[in-house]
Amino acid sequence: MNLQDLTRLYDFTGRTFVVTGGGGILCSEMARALLGCGANVAVLDLNPERAAAIFTHEAYGDRVAVVKANVLDKSLLDQAAEQILDKFGAIDGLINGAGGNYPKSTTGPEQSFFDIPQEAFQIVLNLNLQGTVLPSQVFGKIIASQKQGVILNVSSMNAFRPLTRIPAYSAAKAAVSNFTQWLAVHIAQEYSPAIRVNAIAPGFFLTEQNRFLLTEAGTGKLTARGETIIAHTPMARFGEPADLVGTMLWLLSPAAAFVTGIVVPIDGGFSAFGGV
Repeated sequence: MNLQDLTRLYDFTGRTFVVTGGGGILCSEMARALLGCGANVAVLDLNPERAAAIFTHEAYGDRVAVVKANVLDKSLLDQAAEQILDKFGAIDGLINGAGGNYPKSTTGPEQSFFDIPQEAFQIVLNLNLQGTVLPSQVFGKIIASQKQGVILNVSSMNAFRPLTRIPAYSAAKAAVSNFTQWLAVHIAQEYSPAIRVNAIAPGFFLTEQNRFLLTEAGTGKLTARGETIIAHTPMARFGEPADLVGTMLWLLSPAAAFVTGIVVPIDGGFSAFGGV
């Protein structure tokens, strides 16, 4: 295999990918990378205005569609699927990027674990687990009917090593990792071995959802928690959105044709470090 053959593996021209949470910091970077490799991308977001400001027609032309969708509302996802099929004709891959934590499900000086409201815990479970399952049902059914395609879930380092203060998020992402393995086996055996399901597990990336835990408001200085994380990350930094792109493209590409049911850490070595 020569360089031209290898490069061709990452040419996604003519293929269509759905990215949930596509207007967010991490998922918008992944969507842009797919567009840069020639793909058509349907960006699903609860806030389409935010996404539309990123994925303008001037920049990407007709290869991008911004669609309002709620990953917890199957009827809206069905409508989104119809829109995408009308525009692009097929759906070749799905990135389940929607997710996140909720401050009221976090423990701290103001709230113990025993006082976390039931509804706050449930919000996090729903957003991360059901928010992965429902799109996998809607768009996965289309992929299954085509007998080939890929699904990429977004788990978390918390699925490997649950962190203090965020019990709901850790539990939900552990469930996402387990569901990834289950779906990979199920869909390969019941529908087509040419359909692959994997996940990435980002380590510590600064986002709007975790910034309050890792940096001090106003100063941007690291909190004690942020300093501890950096001290336990051998690469001594937080991740940048672009750090996800290489692994994402590999798992979505034919280069990973014999890879399914895995969860890949992208964490700067955090999961490998024992602390001493």
